[in-house]
Amino acid sequence: MNHLIYIIFSLFFALEPSGNFCREAGSGDLINDGPYITLIKNKLKVKWIENSVYREEILTSGNFNEIRKKFGFSFSYDDLTNIYHLKSECNQTYINIDSIGVISDVHGEYNTYINLLKRVGIVDKNLRWSFGSGHLVILGDVFDRGDMVTEVFWHLFGLEKQAEQAGGMVHVLLGNHEFMVLRNDLAETNEKYRKVEKLASSRYADLYSEKSVLGRWLRTKPVIITINDILFVHGGISMEMALKKLKIRQINKVFTNQVVGRNLPELYEIEGLKFLNQSKGPIWYRGYFNDSTFCETKIDSILTFYGKKHLVVGHTPKPEITSLFNTKILGADAGIMNNQPGEMVIYKNGSFYKCDSNGRRIKL
Repeated sequence: MNHLIYIIFSLFFALEPSGNFCREAGSGDLINDGPYITLIKNKLKVKWIENSVYREEILTSGNFNEIRKKFGFSFSYDDLTNIYHLKSECNQTYINIDSIGVISDVHGEYNTYINLLKRVGIVDKNLRWSFGSGHLVILGDVFDRGDMVTEVFWHLFGLEKQAEQAGGMVHVLLGNHEFMVLRNDLAETNEKYRKVEKLASSRYADLYSEKSVLGRWLRTKPVIITINDILFVHGGISMEMALKKLKIRQINKVFTNQVVGRNLPELYEIEGLKFLNQSKGPIWYRGYFNDSTFCETKIDSILTFYGKKHLVVGHTPKPEITSLFNTKILGADAGIMNNQPGEMVIYKNGSFYKCDSNGRRIKL
């Protein structure tokens, strides 16, 4: 009996964290989050929360392997430092791609996101890239609602490097929730991250500042890209936006250089920025699904202006992938935010399919 008690107490103290930390007060739920890696005075600092304990240390090439194992990173120390030399690419156009996977509005639902990537064959059982020279498009809104946002971002960060090595690509587009969080609008942020703010003594937006690895990385990402004859954007392209003759490069440049991190009153002082950040703009538009006057003639005009044949969007949740006007518009938001199992859009050799959470493909 004494031996049993000794074992129990030994296990308890073995699990008790050590080091400098501050605990969250008044909560019975343990918080785990991070890491957040930030450049401070030319040194990388890694911060994370483990069982409601805040931890931090200087990250170097010497201790990176330990951190990499702890968090399951699949990239190198140089991949982190190279982020600070990365420039935004505003004109993102790709051609002759025979395989594309699209997932939208993940909203921190890491397990659903991983299940879909595995079912489609984009990652293997070890969660590594297995899509060869294919392209994966993330149509915005990784932030908010769910409680595993950080895990999704770090997986995408590593997957991007693996895809490049295999001749493929990962495209992370920015949605309205990315811009909301980066300006510290936390109206729809999971309660977990409010607790993270307290434990880390930091605003949530500051954990994604331009000095942080993930924050700097996100600030290089576009709002709109094209692959083959397909245009990809989080919300959509309204007729009003097409009539303004705004080109893809212009739009990406404006969001990268003038929108990120600025609050709405500032944006609304400039008419062009106000338009792009309201209901007719590319990260907010829902007219394809909610405007009864929207017709095929309008989408034909929009696609003709941009020289494309199809448009894939997220932002407006539906129970399943939605096709309008014979795949001229594809709605890729299949309700992951509403605890649905989700679906993905698959493009293969000129045809579109929807793939459900069991891996079944149906031609659209």
